[in-house]
Amino acid sequence: MSTFARSAMRPTALPSLATIASRLRLKQLRLLIALDNHGSLHKAADEIAISQPGATKALREIEDILGMSLFERQPKGLVANELGQCVTRYARLIYSDLEHLHAEITAIAQGHGGHLAVGVIMGAIPLLTRALTALREQQPHLSVEIIENTSAALLPLLDEGRIDVALCRCGVSRRPGAYDCMALEMEPLAVVAARSHRLAGASALTLADLAGLPWMAYPVNTPMRRTLERELGDAGIDVPRYPLETASAFATLTMLQDTPDLVAVVPRAVAEFGERFGMLVQLPVPMRALDDPYGVITRSGAHLSPAARLLIASLQAHCVEPLPDGSENDGENDSEDGSADR
Repeated sequence: MSTFARSAMRPTALPSLATIASRLRLKQLRLLIALDNHGSLHKAADEIAISQPGATKALREIEDILGMSLFERQPKGLVANELGQCVTRYARLIYSDLEHLHAEITAIAQGHGGHLAVGVIMGAIPLLTRALTALREQQPHLSVEIIENTSAALLPLLDEGRIDVALCRCGVSRRPGAYDCMALEMEPLAVVAARSHRLAGASALTLADLAGLPWMAYPVNTPMRRTLERELGDAGIDVPRYPLETASAFATLTMLQDTPDLVAVVPRAVAEFGERFGMLVQLPVPMRALDDPYGVITRSGAHLSPAARLLIASLQAHCVEPLPDGSENDGENDSEDGSADR
């Protein structure tokens, strides 16, 4: 039976862990990742430096080991089925852990501080900055990669092992139990504008005073966006039909500078940073804070490197927005429909 004609095949008996561990090879895992990236056996074979017949044989061996088909041939190429997506996700995790192993032992051997990849939402950037500044005083040779995005975009990177730690909310996931979540800070919001904005010198404003102005907003179905729309709705103001949307703090600051009448809602910590360096002003408009804190998110049960543990300790030490008494974040209190993604 052809490897690609078995999409309806069902396993007669699931292999034991010992069988999988003894028969599955790292090159086979690399093939799964390459196939998922390219959807082509030819391109996947080129990526891992084997022949196309060798790639076909390796895929057949993987499916024989697991007793099930993992990919289906479609007009756009090979596409992982549900089982294939699951196996490929774990292949990425295994290979990522090996990459981290290589990076750590290289760093130890060369006397360096290792590598750390951190995902962060906009509102957590000031806290991360303080924590990393302190950490790098202790570990000056630590290499740190910072990726800013929404929670919904960061959690898959955590799943794939592409980041070690995320500062975000885990309740957006359909699998909140897949993460260890440590709440850090509440997230008050502020309305901001360029220093040249016509309302910049006002002593008191309401949202009604902003009616008709263009908005820079976080993407739809995020807590910050929903908070803005709720506040505008409560004030009897129509939600802007064509707002500028971004999850980037830098893009927000830049657009405010270049568009004098633009206003935006951002985390208060970001607003205070921009104000301190003369990049924007906070408008005196009352805004409710987001309903739940963000925190440190890691894969449940994952081994954390010494650098990751030091970063988490530094984050805890540099929080400035205390949580209410009894506040916890177990990853299940963001939104009932799981649509929040900050």
